[in-house]
Amino acid sequence: MNYRKATFKDIEAIHKLINDYAEKGLMLARARNVLYETLRDMILAEENGEIVGVGALHIVWEELAEIRALAVAPHITKQGVGRNIVEALTEEAKTLGVKTLFTLTYQVGFFDKMGFSEVGKEELPQKVWKECINCVKFPNCDETAMQKKI
Repeated sequence: MNYRKATFKDIEAIHKLINDYAEKGLMLARARNVLYETLRDMILAEENGEIVGVGALHIVWEELAEIRALAVAPHITKQGVGRNIVEALTEEAKTLGVKTLFTLTYQVGFFDKMGFSEVGKEELPQKVWKECINCVKFPNCDETAMQKKI
C-alpha cells in the first residue's frame, strides 16, 4: 500500500469513491470543483495503481482543523487503510501546529476508536458559520461532531 498526496490526475477516482458512498447516505457528496479547490488537503491510499482510500486535512481556524472526505474502497475496508490515513493526517496537523482536530461523521464507531469524542456542533462555530451554512442539510445536519486534542 502506497500513501501519497493527491494530484490532478486523481480527481475522477476520488470523486467516484466519495460519491459512491454519498449515494448510499454514508457520507456527504463532494462536487468536482470542491475536490479541485481542496486538492492540497488530500492524501490517498493507492494499491496497484488504484486509489483505494482518501482523506483530507482542512484548516478551519487557528490551531483547529477538520478531517474530512474520508473514504476507503469497500473491498479493502477493515484492513487499516482508514486508520493509516487518519494517522498521517494527524501527523501533518501536528506539524502545522494544530491543537484540535474534529470531524463531522456518520462513522462514529471508527472515529471513537481513533480517539475522537462526541461534541456538540455549537463547539465548532467556525465550521458551522464558514461552511455548514452552505450545506444542503443545514440547519438539520444529521452528522455527529467529534473532536480530538492532539
